[in-house]
Amino acid sequence: MSVARIEIVVREDGRHVRLSGRWTLATTSQCAAGLTDELRRAADPASSWDCLDLEAIDSAGAILLWRAWGRAMPEQLSIKPEHWRIFERINAADHEPRAAIVPVSPLHGAMMIGSAVIGIGRHLMDFVTLVGQFGLNMAHVLRYPADLPRREISANLYKSGVRAMPVTALVGFLIGVVLSYLSALQLKQFGADIFIVNIIGLGLVRELGPVLVAILVAGRSGSAMTAQLGVMRVTEEIDALATMGVPRGLRLVFPKVVALTITLPLLVLWSTAIALIGGMVSAALQLDISYGFFFQTLPRVVPTANLWIGLAKGAVFGMFIALVACHFGLRVRPNTESLSSNTTASVVSAITVVIVIDALFAIATRGIGLPL
Repeated sequence: MSVARIEIVVREDGRHVRLSGRWTLATTSQCAAGLTDELRRAADPASSWDCLDLEAIDSAGAILLWRAWGRAMPEQLSIKPEHWRIFERINAADHEPRAAIVPVSPLHGAMMIGSAVIGIGRHLMDFVTLVGQFGLNMAHVLRYPADLPRREISANLYKSGVRAMPVTALVGFLIGVVLSYLSALQLKQFGADIFIVNIIGLGLVRELGPVLVAILVAGRSGSAMTAQLGVMRVTEEIDALATMGVPRGLRLVFPKVVALTITLPLLVLWSTAIALIGGMVSAALQLDISYGFFFQTLPRVVPTANLWIGLAKGAVFGMFIALVACHFGLRVRPNTESLSSNTTASVVSAITVVIVIDALFAIATRGIGLPL
Protein backbone atom coordinates (compact mmCIF):
# COMPACT_ATOMS: atom_id res chain seq x y z
CA MET A 1 0.00 0.00 0.00
CA SER A 2 1.51 3.32 -1.08
CA VAL A 3 1.81 5.87 1.70
CA ALA A 4 1.11 9.59 1.66
CA ARG A 5 4.10 11.53 0.30
CA ILE A 6 4.99 15.21 0.19
CA GLU A 7 7.61 16.63 -2.21
CA ILE A 8 8.68 20.27 -2.00
CA VAL A 9 10.49 21.89 -4.93
CA VAL A 10 11.78 25.44 -4.69
CA ARG A 11 12.18 27.25 -8.01
CA GLU A 12 12.69 30.78 -9.14
CA ASP A 13 8.95 31.28 -9.59
CA GLY A 14 8.14 30.07 -6.08
CA ARG A 15 7.62 26.98 -4.01
CA HIS A 16 5.88 23.98 -5.55
CA VAL A 17 4.38 21.27 -3.34
CA ARG A 18 3.61 17.94 -4.95
CA LEU A 19 1.42 15.40 -3.16
CA SER A 20 1.24 11.75 -4.14
CA GLY A 21 0.25 8.36 -2.77
CA ARG A 22 -2.85 7.48 -0.80
CA TRP A 23 -4.11 10.10 1.64
CA THR A 24 -6.64 7.97 3.51
CA LEU A 25 -7.34 7.17 7.14
CA ALA A 26 -5.45 3.88 6.88
CA THR A 27 -2.26 5.54 5.61
CA THR A 28 -2.33 8.81 7.57
CA SER A 29 -3.47 7.68 11.02
CA GLN A 30 -0.04 6.34 12.05
CA CYS A 31 1.93 9.35 10.82
CA ALA A 32 -0.58 12.17 11.20
CA ALA A 33 1.73 14.25 13.42
CA GLY A 34 4.65 14.01 10.97
CA LEU A 35 2.46 14.87 7.97
CA THR A 36 1.03 17.83 9.85
CA ASP A 37 4.52 19.20 10.56
CA GLU A 38 5.62 18.75 6.93
CA LEU A 39 2.47 20.42 5.64
CA ARG A 40 2.93 23.31 8.06
CA ARG A 41 6.48 23.87 6.74
CA ALA A 42 5.28 23.63 3.16
CA ALA A 43 2.29 25.91 3.62
CA ASP A 44 2.80 29.34 2.13
CA PRO A 45 0.30 31.71 0.50
CA ALA A 46 2.49 31.83 -2.62
CA SER A 47 2.96 28.06 -2.85
CA SER A 48 1.42 26.09 -5.67
CA TRP A 49 -0.07 22.68 -4.88
CA ASP A 50 -0.02 19.77 -7.29
CA CYS A 51 -2.46 17.05 -6.23
CA LEU A 52 -2.90 15.36 -9.60
CA ASP A 53 -0.79 12.35 -8.56
CA LEU A 54 -2.96 11.50 -5.58
CA GLU A 55 -4.07 7.89 -5.87
CA ALA A 56 -6.87 8.25 -3.31
CA ILE A 57 -8.03 10.69 -0.66
CA ASP A 58 -10.79 10.51 1.91
CA SER A 59 -12.14 12.90 4.54
CA ALA A 60 -9.31 12.14 7.00
CA GLY A 61 -6.58 13.08 4.52
CA ALA A 62 -8.56 16.01 3.15
CA ILE A 63 -8.96 17.49 6.64
CA LEU A 64 -5.18 17.33 7.17
CA LEU A 65 -4.67 19.36 4.01
CA TRP A 66 -7.58 21.65 4.79
CA ARG A 67 -6.10 22.63 8.14
CA ALA A 68 -2.64 23.15 6.59
CA TRP A 69 -4.21 25.43 3.97
CA GLY A 70 -5.70 27.62 6.70
CA ARG A 71 -9.26 26.41 6.13
CA ALA A 72 -9.36 27.88 2.62
CA MET A 73 -8.59 26.56 -0.84
CA PRO A 74 -5.14 27.72 -2.12
CA GLU A 75 -5.11 30.03 -5.12
CA GLN A 76 -2.72 27.76 -7.09
CA LEU A 77 -4.15 24.26 -6.88
CA SER A 78 -4.15 21.44 -9.40
CA ILE A 79 -6.47 18.61 -8.39
CA LYS A 80 -8.72 16.01 -9.92
CA PRO A 81 -12.46 16.85 -10.11
CA GLU A 82 -13.51 13.92 -7.91
CA HIS A 83 -11.04 15.04 -5.24
CA TRP A 84 -12.15 18.65 -5.60
CA ARG A 85 -15.69 17.67 -4.59
CA ILE A 86 -14.40 16.34 -1.26
CA PHE A 87 -12.90 19.73 -0.41
CA GLU A 88 -16.08 21.45 -1.54
CA ARG A 89 -18.07 19.46 1.01
CA ILE A 90 -15.55 20.23 3.75
CA ASN A 91 -15.63 23.92 2.82
CA ALA A 92 -19.43 23.98 2.96
CA ALA A 93 -19.49 22.25 6.34
CA ASP A 94 -16.73 24.46 7.78
CA HIS A 95 -18.37 27.69 6.67
CA GLU A 96 -22.04 27.14 7.44
CA PRO A 97 -23.92 30.43 7.41
CA ARG A 98 -24.78 31.69 10.86
CA ALA A 99 -28.40 31.97 11.76
CA ALA A 100 -29.63 35.47 11.26
CA ILE A 101 -30.40 37.29 14.49
CA VAL A 102 -34.06 38.23 14.30
CA PRO A 103 -34.80 41.38 16.26
CA VAL A 104 -37.30 40.93 19.08
CA SER A 105 -40.64 42.39 18.16
CA PRO A 106 -42.12 44.94 20.59
CA LEU A 107 -45.27 42.77 20.53
CA HIS A 108 -43.35 39.64 21.54
CA GLY A 109 -44.99 39.52 24.98
CA ALA A 110 -48.47 39.89 23.51
CA MET A 111 -47.68 37.20 20.96
CA MET A 112 -46.56 34.80 23.69
CA ILE A 113 -49.72 35.45 25.69
CA GLY A 114 -51.85 34.99 22.59
CA SER A 115 -50.13 31.72 21.77
CA ALA A 116 -50.73 30.44 25.31
CA VAL A 117 -54.40 31.45 25.15
CA ILE A 118 -54.81 29.66 21.82
CA GLY A 119 -53.16 26.55 23.27
CA ILE A 120 -55.46 26.60 26.31
CA GLY A 121 -58.45 27.09 24.01
CA ARG A 122 -57.49 24.03 21.97
CA HIS A 123 -57.10 21.97 25.13
CA LEU A 124 -60.54 23.06 26.32
CA MET A 125 -62.12 22.25 22.94
CA ASP A 126 -60.56 18.79 22.88
CA PHE A 127 -61.58 18.20 26.49
CA VAL A 128 -65.19 19.24 25.83
CA THR A 129 -65.19 16.94 22.80
CA LEU A 130 -63.96 14.08 25.00
CA VAL A 131 -66.69 14.79 27.57
CA GLY A 132 -69.30 14.83 24.82
CA GLN A 133 -68.01 11.54 23.43
CA PHE A 134 -68.22 10.04 26.92
CA GLY A 135 -71.85 11.18 27.17
CA LEU A 136 -72.65 9.58 23.83
CA ASN A 137 -70.97 6.35 24.94
CA MET A 138 -73.00 6.40 28.15
CA ALA A 139 -76.22 6.81 26.19
CA HIS A 140 -75.19 3.99 23.86
CA VAL A 141 -74.47 1.63 26.76
CA LEU A 142 -77.79 2.47 28.41
CA ARG A 143 -79.57 1.69 25.16
CA TYR A 144 -77.51 -1.43 24.37
CA PRO A 145 -76.37 -2.94 27.72
CA ALA A 146 -74.73 -5.85 25.91
CA ASP A 147 -72.03 -3.47 24.62
CA LEU A 148 -70.94 -2.52 28.15
CA PRO A 149 -67.16 -3.23 28.41
CA ARG A 150 -67.46 -5.19 31.66
CA ARG A 151 -64.02 -6.75 31.62
CA GLU A 152 -62.26 -3.43 30.98
CA ILE A 153 -64.24 -1.76 33.78
CA SER A 154 -63.47 -4.63 36.14
CA ALA A 155 -59.76 -4.47 35.34
CA ASN A 156 -59.65 -0.72 35.95
CA LEU A 157 -61.58 -1.13 39.21
CA TYR A 158 -58.93 -3.53 40.44
CA LYS A 159 -55.94 -1.48 39.26
CA SER A 160 -57.17 1.92 40.44
CA GLY A 161 -59.13 0.76 43.49
CA VAL A 162 -57.98 -2.42 45.17
CA ARG A 163 -54.29 -1.85 44.49
CA ALA A 164 -54.53 1.71 45.83
CA MET A 165 -55.96 0.70 49.22
CA PRO A 166 -52.64 0.17 51.05
CA VAL A 167 -51.12 3.55 50.18
CA THR A 168 -54.37 5.46 50.83
CA ALA A 169 -54.76 3.71 54.19
CA LEU A 170 -51.20 4.56 55.21
CA VAL A 171 -51.49 8.21 54.18
CA GLY A 172 -54.93 8.51 55.76
CA PHE A 173 -53.78 7.10 59.08
CA LEU A 174 -50.75 9.40 59.21
CA ILE A 175 -52.83 12.46 58.28
CA GLY A 176 -55.27 11.62 61.06
CA VAL A 177 -52.45 11.31 63.57
CA VAL A 178 -50.81 14.58 62.47
CA LEU A 179 -54.08 16.54 62.43
CA SER A 180 -55.03 15.24 65.88
CA TYR A 181 -51.58 15.92 67.32
CA LEU A 182 -51.40 19.50 66.04
CA SER A 183 -54.97 20.25 67.12
CA ALA A 184 -54.31 18.84 70.60
CA LEU A 185 -51.37 21.20 71.10
CA GLN A 186 -53.62 24.21 70.57
CA LEU A 187 -56.75 22.96 72.32
CA LYS A 188 -54.83 22.17 75.51
CA GLN A 189 -54.02 25.87 75.92
CA PHE A 190 -57.73 26.80 76.08
CA GLY A 191 -59.09 23.74 77.88
CA ALA A 192 -61.19 22.79 74.87
CA ASP A 193 -60.00 19.23 74.55
CA ILE A 194 -63.37 17.76 73.60
CA PHE A 195 -63.58 19.90 70.46
CA ILE A 196 -60.85 17.82 68.85
CA VAL A 197 -63.61 15.47 67.68
CA ASN A 198 -65.23 18.35 65.77
CA ILE A 199 -61.98 19.37 64.12
CA ILE A 200 -60.92 15.87 63.13
CA GLY A 201 -64.40 14.80 62.05
CA LEU A 202 -65.29 17.79 59.88
CA GLY A 203 -61.79 18.22 58.51
CA LEU A 204 -61.35 14.61 57.42
CA VAL A 205 -64.87 13.68 56.34
CA ARG A 206 -65.70 16.86 54.46
CA GLU A 207 -62.38 18.16 53.09
CA LEU A 208 -59.08 16.42 53.73
CA GLY A 209 -60.26 12.89 53.04
CA PRO A 210 -61.63 13.44 49.51
CA VAL A 211 -58.90 15.89 48.46
CA LEU A 212 -55.96 13.79 49.69
CA VAL A 213 -57.31 10.63 48.09
CA ALA A 214 -57.96 12.49 44.84
CA ILE A 215 -54.39 13.83 44.77
CA LEU A 216 -52.99 10.36 45.45
CA VAL A 217 -55.14 8.80 42.73
CA ALA A 218 -54.25 11.56 40.28
CA GLY A 219 -50.56 10.90 40.79
CA ARG A 220 -50.92 7.12 40.79
CA SER A 221 -53.82 6.01 38.59
CA GLY A 222 -54.11 9.18 36.48
CA SER A 223 -50.49 9.05 35.38
CA ALA A 224 -50.80 5.32 34.67
CA MET A 225 -53.82 5.93 32.42
CA THR A 226 -52.05 8.68 30.53
CA ALA A 227 -48.94 6.56 30.08
CA GLN A 228 -50.98 3.57 28.91
CA LEU A 229 -52.82 5.55 26.24
CA GLY A 230 -49.59 7.36 25.33
CA VAL A 231 -47.73 4.10 24.75
CA MET A 232 -50.63 2.86 22.66
CA ARG A 233 -50.34 6.05 20.61
CA VAL A 234 -46.58 5.62 20.20
CA THR A 235 -46.95 1.98 19.12
CA GLU A 236 -49.90 2.91 16.86
CA GLU A 237 -52.25 0.50 18.65
CA ILE A 238 -54.98 3.16 18.75
CA ASP A 239 -54.74 3.59 14.98
CA ALA A 240 -54.93 -0.18 14.60
CA LEU A 241 -58.13 -0.25 16.69
CA ALA A 242 -59.63 2.48 14.53
CA THR A 243 -58.69 0.52 11.40
CA MET A 244 -60.49 -2.55 12.76
CA GLY A 245 -63.56 -0.47 13.56
CA VAL A 246 -63.19 -0.65 17.36
CA PRO A 247 -64.43 2.61 18.96
CA ARG A 248 -61.59 3.96 21.08
CA GLY A 249 -63.94 5.99 23.26
CA LEU A 250 -66.02 2.98 24.28
CA ARG A 251 -63.09 0.60 24.76
CA LEU A 252 -60.38 2.89 26.11
CA VAL A 253 -61.87 6.03 27.67
CA PHE A 254 -65.30 4.89 28.90
CA PRO A 255 -64.06 2.02 31.16
CA LYS A 256 -61.44 4.22 32.82
CA VAL A 257 -63.89 7.04 33.58
CA VAL A 258 -66.60 4.72 34.88
CA ALA A 259 -64.16 2.71 36.99
CA LEU A 260 -62.55 5.75 38.61
CA THR A 261 -65.96 7.38 39.23
CA ILE A 262 -66.98 4.26 41.17
CA THR A 263 -63.62 3.67 42.83
CA LEU A 264 -62.80 7.08 44.23
CA PRO A 265 -65.84 7.44 46.58
CA LEU A 266 -65.05 3.99 47.98
CA LEU A 267 -61.41 4.96 48.48
CA VAL A 268 -62.56 8.19 50.15
CA LEU A 269 -64.72 6.20 52.56
CA TRP A 270 -61.89 3.75 53.24
CA SER A 271 -59.21 6.39 53.71
CA THR A 272 -61.44 8.63 55.86
CA ALA A 273 -62.27 5.73 58.17
CA ILE A 274 -58.58 4.89 58.60
CA ALA A 275 -57.77 8.58 59.16
CA LEU A 276 -60.45 8.84 61.86
CA ILE A 277 -58.94 5.81 63.57
CA GLY A 278 -55.53 7.47 63.47
CA GLY A 279 -56.95 10.69 64.88
CA MET A 280 -58.82 8.78 67.58
CA VAL A 281 -55.70 6.93 68.67
CA SER A 282 -53.66 10.14 68.76
CA ALA A 283 -56.42 11.96 70.71
CA ALA A 284 -56.49 9.17 73.27
CA LEU A 285 -52.73 9.40 73.74
CA GLN A 286 -52.48 13.21 73.77
CA LEU A 287 -55.70 14.31 75.51
CA ASP A 288 -56.78 11.10 77.24
CA ILE A 289 -60.07 11.07 75.31
CA SER A 290 -61.59 7.62 75.43
CA TYR A 291 -62.57 5.72 72.31
CA GLY A 292 -66.16 5.45 73.56
CA PHE A 293 -66.49 9.23 73.91
CA PHE A 294 -65.04 9.65 70.41
CA PHE A 295 -67.55 7.21 68.89
CA GLN A 296 -70.48 8.80 70.73
CA THR A 297 -69.56 12.39 69.89
CA LEU A 298 -68.58 11.97 66.23
CA PRO A 299 -72.10 11.38 64.77
CA ARG A 300 -73.46 14.32 66.77
CA VAL A 301 -70.87 16.91 65.75
CA VAL A 302 -70.46 15.68 62.16
CA PRO A 303 -73.89 15.43 60.49
CA THR A 304 -74.43 12.71 57.89
CA ALA A 305 -74.66 15.33 55.14
CA ASN A 306 -70.88 15.82 55.38
CA LEU A 307 -70.31 12.17 54.51
CA TRP A 308 -72.52 12.47 51.43
CA ILE A 309 -70.71 15.64 50.41
CA GLY A 310 -67.37 13.81 50.72
CA LEU A 311 -68.61 10.87 48.66
CA ALA A 312 -70.06 13.19 46.01
CA LYS A 313 -66.73 14.98 45.83
CA GLY A 314 -65.01 11.64 45.38
CA ALA A 315 -67.26 10.68 42.45
CA VAL A 316 -66.78 14.02 40.69
CA PHE A 317 -63.03 14.00 41.37
CA GLY A 318 -62.72 10.49 39.98
CA MET A 319 -64.61 11.31 36.81
CA PHE A 320 -62.56 14.42 36.06
CA ILE A 321 -59.23 12.81 36.93
CA ALA A 322 -59.94 10.01 34.45
CA LEU A 323 -61.12 12.45 31.77
CA VAL A 324 -58.02 14.62 32.18
CA ALA A 325 -55.76 11.55 32.09
CA CYS A 326 -57.40 10.23 28.92
CA HIS A 327 -57.33 13.68 27.34
CA PHE A 328 -53.57 14.01 27.71
CA GLY A 329 -52.98 10.36 26.86
CA LEU A 330 -54.73 10.74 23.51
CA ARG A 331 -52.69 13.88 22.75
CA VAL A 332 -49.36 12.05 22.93
CA ARG A 333 -47.35 12.17 19.72
CA PRO A 334 -45.30 9.18 18.55
CA ASN A 335 -42.13 10.06 20.50
CA THR A 336 -40.92 9.49 24.04
CA GLU A 337 -40.48 13.18 24.88
CA SER A 338 -44.16 13.83 24.17
CA LEU A 339 -45.09 10.86 26.34
CA SER A 340 -43.17 12.14 29.35
CA SER A 341 -44.33 15.76 28.99
CA ASN A 342 -48.01 14.79 28.60
CA THR A 343 -47.84 12.44 31.59
CA THR A 344 -46.43 15.26 33.73
CA ALA A 345 -49.03 17.71 32.40
CA SER A 346 -51.77 15.17 33.14
CA VAL A 347 -50.85 14.87 36.82
CA VAL A 348 -50.46 18.63 37.30
CA SER A 349 -53.71 19.40 35.48
CA ALA A 350 -55.64 16.72 37.35
CA ILE A 351 -54.49 18.05 40.74
CA THR A 352 -55.36 21.59 39.66
CA VAL A 353 -58.83 20.49 38.52
CA VAL A 354 -59.35 18.70 41.86
CA ILE A 355 -58.54 21.86 43.82
CA VAL A 356 -60.79 24.00 41.62
CA ILE A 357 -63.71 21.57 41.94
CA ASP A 358 -63.17 21.39 45.70
CA ALA A 359 -63.40 25.18 45.89
CA LEU A 360 -66.64 25.11 43.89
CA PHE A 361 -68.02 22.43 46.22
CA ALA A 362 -67.06 24.53 49.24
CA ILE A 363 -68.98 27.51 47.84
CA ALA A 364 -72.00 25.46 46.78
CA THR A 365 -72.29 23.55 50.08
CA ARG A 366 -71.26 26.28 52.48
CA GLY A 367 -74.59 26.05 54.36
CA ILE A 368 -75.01 22.28 54.29
CA GLY A 369 -73.89 19.82 56.91
CA LEU A 370 -72.47 22.33 59.38
CA PRO A 371 -73.71 21.92 62.98
CA LEU A 372 -75.39 24.91 64.53
